[in-house]
Amino acid sequence: MDPFAFEHHLTSPQGLGRTPEDGFAATVGGFACCDEISITVSLRGDRVDDAGFEASGCGAATASGSATVSLVRGTPLFDAARVDADAISAELGGLSAAKRHAAELAADALARALGAAARERAELGSPAGGRTLVAMSGGVDSAVAGMLSGRERETVAVTLELWSDPENDGERSCCSATAVAQARALAHSMDLPHFTIDLRREFRAGVVEPFVAGYAAGETPNPCVGCNGHVRLDAMLALADRLGCDSLATGHYARVAERDHELGPLLRVAADSAKDQSYMLAALAPASLARLRLPLGELEKPEVRRIAAAAGLPVASKVDSQDLCFLAGTDRGRFLARHGQLGRRPGELVDRAGVVLGSHDGQHLFTVGQRRGLRLAGGEPRFVLDKDAVTNQVTVGPRAALCASRVHVRGVQLRREGARVDRVKLRYRSQPIAAQVDGAFEAGSHARLELELEHPADAAAPGQLACLMDGELVVGWGTIARPR
Repeated sequence: MDPFAFEHHLTSPQGLGRTPEDGFAATVGGFACCDEISITVSLRGDRVDDAGFEASGCGAATASGSATVSLVRGTPLFDAARVDADAISAELGGLSAAKRHAAELAADALARALGAAARERAELGSPAGGRTLVAMSGGVDSAVAGMLSGRERETVAVTLELWSDPENDGERSCCSATAVAQARALAHSMDLPHFTIDLRREFRAGVVEPFVAGYAAGETPNPCVGCNGHVRLDAMLALADRLGCDSLATGHYARVAERDHELGPLLRVAADSAKDQSYMLAALAPASLARLRLPLGELEKPEVRRIAAAAGLPVASKVDSQDLCFLAGTDRGRFLARHGQLGRRPGELVDRAGVVLGSHDGQHLFTVGQRRGLRLAGGEPRFVLDKDAVTNQVTVGPRAALCASRVHVRGVQLRREGARVDRVKLRYRSQPIAAQVDGAFEAGSHARLELELEHPADAAAPGQLACLMDGELVVGWGTIARPR
């Protein structure tokens, strides 16, 4: 450690107490010594015009805030977005392990301030060779997508913080503050400028509240579809515009087809059918899809891990996230009770004739097709056939009673005429079922339609997405509804 460099920033702090006009601030605090650092930055065009900071706690916090201001003031935005704890520590002559936490706090505050400023004020043009914004979650898929994109053209990384809950497991969630820090470190190790965007307010309004409302109404919503279709991708594409990026790359397993069609491109299933995520992307608007780059669409998962390992990426063997990001470390019932006031509400389990067979703790704890948790002894296995939010009754019966030959769909968006639909996917982890649309429907929005299945299949839960397909192509989507 160079004591002179540290002493300079401690005794003559650069930007202490300065609040740049039209600046964007972010405050980060923590650790045992209760340090807190606030970084404020202002942008002009493609540069950090000015910066300032406030700090409390140990002297290392003040020195780290000063070093951060010195590193970013007057620099190009992308250079500032590469500043990390290592750069701050180096500016201070190298921090000891005991003081390193202050540089990490300053780097986190800077990243958040830069993200807020870039989202509202950045004005960057696109270079001749184009520029791509890559969504990085800290997992192997997004890391390889970023690396492959970076080999082809200039690439900038972004990570969204979507949710914060002390009951969640930050290590298992792809959208927590912990995941953001890991993704940022990964991007910096790949020499990518990285922006952190706080989207927690939009995520709560656009994803969590509809999720809670769906269960309260007796349905089983699919939050990932709405998140991709109306929250995450929209925010990242808006940031891409600010940063002069003509495309957005993600680590999703899917492909794009018919790019030159007058109605816009379509999603196509991934080459790796076991990892295909076209179902979760089905609600993307054609204009968004036209700007989407999916570098993993032609790859299989083992190959992605081999690419990551060959490049020395530390996430090459990282386990994939399996939970809904906001349920990581908790369960749906506890989440609904905490965030939707959907607590224990005793009700009746009934058969199709209305005979009471038992009791339950609330219809919102069940989904159509569920078998476990019914607490019914004896007889043949029973499954949830339906649930009523008004009466709080859950109807159960044999699996055969789940079979249906028609599916009702509401809020339909057809990207092509309905006559092209030859199959439907009713669940994320299921195979498409041969089907056709009943009636003639042109491309566009439709309040409702019905699908006739070639062979009866287990009924899907109301609230889930119906992915309308033409072979491998996604030609529309809607929400599964109850028959009128």
